[in-house]
Amino acid sequence: MAVPRPFLKNLALGPLAAAAVLVGGCVLAPEETKHEQEALRTAGDSFERPFDLRTLPEVPAEPTWPVLVDRAMRANGEVEAAYHEWAAAVHRVEQAGGYPNTPLSTSFSYGLRGGGSAFDRTSVTVGPDPMENLAFPPKVYQAAKIALDDAKAARHRFAAKAFEVRRGVLGGWIAYALQAERVRIQGENVRLLKLLSETAASRVQAGGPQQDLIRAETAFRIGQNELANLEAMLPQQRAQLNAALARPPDAPLPPPALMPLPRAMTLDDASLLALAAERNPRLEMLVNQVRGRANAIELARLQYVPDFNPFLGVTGSVSQVIGLGISIPTLLPELRGKVREARADLGGMMATYRQTKFDTAAGVVAALVTLRNSERQAALYDQQIIPATDRLLSLAREGYAAGAGTFLDLIDAQRTSLDARIGLAEARAARESTLADLEALLGVDLEALTPPTTRPGTEPFAPDHAAMNHSRSNTAEPQD
Repeated sequence: MAVPRPFLKNLALGPLAAAAVLVGGCVLAPEETKHEQEALRTAGDSFERPFDLRTLPEVPAEPTWPVLVDRAMRANGEVEAAYHEWAAAVHRVEQAGGYPNTPLSTSFSYGLRGGGSAFDRTSVTVGPDPMENLAFPPKVYQAAKIALDDAKAARHRFAAKAFEVRRGVLGGWIAYALQAERVRIQGENVRLLKLLSETAASRVQAGGPQQDLIRAETAFRIGQNELANLEAMLPQQRAQLNAALARPPDAPLPPPALMPLPRAMTLDDASLLALAAERNPRLEMLVNQVRGRANAIELARLQYVPDFNPFLGVTGSVSQVIGLGISIPTLLPELRGKVREARADLGGMMATYRQTKFDTAAGVVAALVTLRNSERQAALYDQQIIPATDRLLSLAREGYAAGAGTFLDLIDAQRTSLDARIGLAEARAARESTLADLEALLGVDLEALTPPTTRPGTEPFAPDHAAMNHSRSNTAEPQD
């Protein structure tokens, strides 16, 4: 029975159709890739639109630090750049895990002589690009695992940058508030010095000593100069804060009318040290880099496995050919060198992780010591020193008014009171600034954090400062 020619043509072209279907390819990557992509989409809500088209939080007439931090997380260029680096790392997972890993190569030939129809003299061969072998699938999967580890490290790098910017905004706001408090205190001092100068002038007219008037006027002029110097610092600090918020340097940003109240911290020192070991963004970044180096060793070992190049060809209805070329690795010294290189990289990364862990613990301890000392100083100034200086100043004023005290005694008491009030403001500012440093080390918002009963779960990072506590992944530490 004769086979119809159209049927033979379809039979010959079937393998070509199957090869065409494979052109689209697939991705050989771990299931966790989807979770990483979802985390990227969640964090990218603030960054995917062009900057000029975004709706950013407005800074109110009386701003507070949560408002400023929220805007910085959505507008700061350094945070956005870290996000795009993470996005690029996530997209590289698909590149590393794409399969087939080589383009499809097709060749056509036509016999100029010979019998049969033109179709029977036409030959078509389909196979991988001869310049690149079709990789053994586990190799591609292993490369995707390494890319995924790099993507996770980039996510923690993004979180670390966000906390670093958050610390900068908080520290800048506290410094701005402290400078405004210094201006207020010095302004009160200048007004008092002016009053004393006027009082001394009246006394001179009544026969009092000329030296008191000279001292009073000199102290008043010096106080005015100090006040002007303090006020000159405010525009500089405002410009720096506006830069972090992606605003023009001269945009309105009034300092708080009073020093901000101390932020709450419910965890004890032992709990904070434990948090540093499991939630520090830099440590978690290194954990994933260590995993990536370990997976790189396995990928280097897989290079001993041969790659293969399947191909198929048809010559009209005359013949159909299918074959398999195998690429046998013969450069054994090179392969051994790659394995040893990967092991050396792993050893170096584990050493970096180990030292960073010690350094982080030391940084947390230092921050805690500074924090507790600042709290002690603030309590000392508030409960003992300032009440004593207030009494001293009151007695000096009464004595000077009654003629029982000298002008120098009054000025000295006034300066002591001024120094005490500034000391209290500086101690409170140091405590808040150190708390911001501690939060950056731990990777948490300590004010919103409650004492944990279990270890936090894995949740994607969100650029909103209130969601920062969920930015860490539940990642086990490497065993070194």
